[in-house]
Amino acid sequence: MKVKKVYICSNCGHNSPKWEGKCMTCNEWNTYVEEEVQKASAKEVKKESWKGKPKGPSAKPIPIQQVIPAAASRIKLPDTELNRALGSGLVPGSITLVGGEPGIGKSTLLLQLALKSRLKVLYVSGEESPQQIKMRAERIGMDNLECHVFSETDLNKVLKQAYVLQPELLVIDSIQTLTSPAVDSIAGSVSQVRECTSGLQVFAKETEIPVMIIGHITKEGSIAGPKILEHIVDTVLHFEGDRNHIYRILRAKKNRFGSTDELGIYAMEAGGLRQVENPSELLLSQSDEQLSGSTVATNIEGLRPMLIETQALVSQAIYGNPQRSTTGFDGRRLSMLLAVLEKKAGLFFGQNDVFLNIAGGLKVQDTAIDLAIVAALISSLQNIPVSNKVCFAGEIGLTGEIRAVNRIEQRIEEAARLGFEEMYLSKYNMKGLKGKGHKIALRPVTKIEDLIGELFG
Repeated sequence: MKVKKVYICSNCGHNSPKWEGKCMTCNEWNTYVEEEVQKASAKEVKKESWKGKPKGPSAKPIPIQQVIPAAASRIKLPDTELNRALGSGLVPGSITLVGGEPGIGKSTLLLQLALKSRLKVLYVSGEESPQQIKMRAERIGMDNLECHVFSETDLNKVLKQAYVLQPELLVIDSIQTLTSPAVDSIAGSVSQVRECTSGLQVFAKETEIPVMIIGHITKEGSIAGPKILEHIVDTVLHFEGDRNHIYRILRAKKNRFGSTDELGIYAMEAGGLRQVENPSELLLSQSDEQLSGSTVATNIEGLRPMLIETQALVSQAIYGNPQRSTTGFDGRRLSMLLAVLEKKAGLFFGQNDVFLNIAGGLKVQDTAIDLAIVAALISSLQNIPVSNKVCFAGEIGLTGEIRAVNRIEQRIEEAARLGFEEMYLSKYNMKGLKGKGHKIALRPVTKIEDLIGELFG
């Protein structure tokens, strides 16, 4: 075997004999890392022959009509939020990758799953000793007597123990700490991550044992290692949230066996992660006092409707240029909404500081909260409170029109269930709603001027 040095792009896996500033395949800059690879000599290649009769059930191509479908029985987990994100449970023989920022709770999530489930679990950690895992397990609560911990970084030793133990679930914490003797490079390198993931994939498909892998992320927010890592696995889950708040969201980015529209919501507490089955009641203000600048928006996260509180503060700018600050919302979209209010409604924010906050530390991308944000901005500017029994659902266009939003029925039902009495929505959403009895009064509006006239007089 010949050993030579090559440069591998950490983004797409492209090989180059020399270092280059820009990858010619994916056009990313400064992604090449040096790796040592072993290449078979010409004599060793000639020894291998493709002649002979292939073995196994997949020896020859067959028509798709003759393929016998496998039983797609899923493994139900005790964590209903994780079940929802996975698409109603784990598929046998699947590989699931869980990524997230340091300290967000990835290890706690999977250790909690191993301790609370009734499955025979092998928890492999290359970052913590068994004593450290035991300390966290005592804090979470140990209910599963079939949870086995193994502190090892050698892939061959891990797979050997997995073959012997035959667990019902294999957890790897984390893939960046595993090393394979077949690759001569350090742990976490592109070659090691690719080789170890491929080995785990072969193990999962041969034994039908599901594998859950924890993956680190880069400073840009993507999974560390080669992009092929996300292509190899069956499911990619991102665990996200603000470490200064208690709420965490488990969002599916890829799922070969289900929808990527579902997500799970957790609250980080002293005893571990608590499932949040009704996030609307936690994200809304508990105060009965009506305050200016606070409104309620009907938001859709995945397939789940939830009501969130939007808070706006408009104050006189004292120092230099007016500030525009947002938390949990796109700052460029806030600038667009302010421009529409100035152009179409004659409300001027040019000499005011504007601060916008989505309560609970959530990051919202649903444009249906535009109407609630506009109402909060006007309420704070004019110091007129909006009733806490009113909610909003509508997208604001550049012309000042209020556009229809999707899944309006789910939004209306969630608002009515939580006791709201009125809901402002786009007039174009009223098609199909006429004749249906709702427990909430619907207030259709067409333009921003209509909203100001009805809500603020």
